[in-house]
Formats: sequence, C-alpha cells, structure tokens
Amino acid sequence: MDRYLDFILNHYILSLALAVVTYLLIQELFDTAFKKFNAVSPLLAVAKMNDSDTLVIDVREPSEFIHNHIEQSINMPLGKLPEELAKIAEHKTKPVLISCKTGTRSASAAKLLTKAGFEQVFVITGGMDAWENDYKLPIKITSKQKTKTNPSA
Repeated sequence: MDRYLDFILNHYILSLALAVVTYLLIQELFDTAFKKFNAVSPLLAVAKMNDSDTLVIDVREPSEFIHNHIEQSINMPLGKLPEELAKIAEHKTKPVLISCKTGTRSASAAKLLTKAGFEQVFVITGGMDAWENDYKLPIKITSKQKTKTNPSA
C-alpha cells in the first residue's frame, strides 16, 4: 500500500489524469445506461415519419438548415431549444425525431427534450451527413428566393 501512495505522490499528474478519465468513463456509462431516448437509423426514421404524427426537429443553425434539411422538419437551433419548447409542447406524447449534421448535437437536444417531459424522443444516427450521403434520402434545399428538392434524390 505504501508503494501505491509513493507512486501517487511522485506522479501526481498521471494519478490525476487517471482519476479524471475514470470519472468521465463512469459518467458516460451511466448516461448511456439511463438515457431516455433512442437512436434510429435514417431508414427507421423514415418509417417512423410515415407511420405516425412524427415531429422532426433540426437543431442546426439556420445557416446550415437552408443548405439541406429533411422535408417538413422545423429548425430549432440547439442554443435556442429551451426557449422554443413551448411551441412544440403538444408533441410530448408523440414521436419526435432530432437531426443535426453528424448526430452530436442531437444527443444534447434529446437530453433536453426528455428532461422537459417528452416521451418518445429519437436521435437520427449520423445526422444529415448519413441521411444525404450514406442513405441517399431526399432533402429539401431552401434559398432566399425559392424552395426546391434535391435533384439527385
């Protein structure tokens, strides 16, 4: 036991780094074990959109949203999402799909929505990158003059 204590005192930076990494790993384990939202592939997201009254929220910034987005999705940037929750309160019991560019911001938005009482929250894995490039699903492009659909889809 004395050798462990000597090691910790002599290598305090390594010991601190080990403690921080261990804490972060445990926190991530608990977050994934107790999360109240699910991840769905873009194809399953399309099936959910076709089967029910599903709300699709794009949490990217408006400048990203106009370049490409899912048809009938609404833009609610992640930074403004807590203020916008009242606008979508009627969807608390209905399926809500969340998209972003790669799926990272979607997870944060899903945590916000589940804390706000939304029951069926789904994150689209891979975000719009997977939607458009991997699965080649249709997108909508909005410009200042007109709205058009993706000609390659």
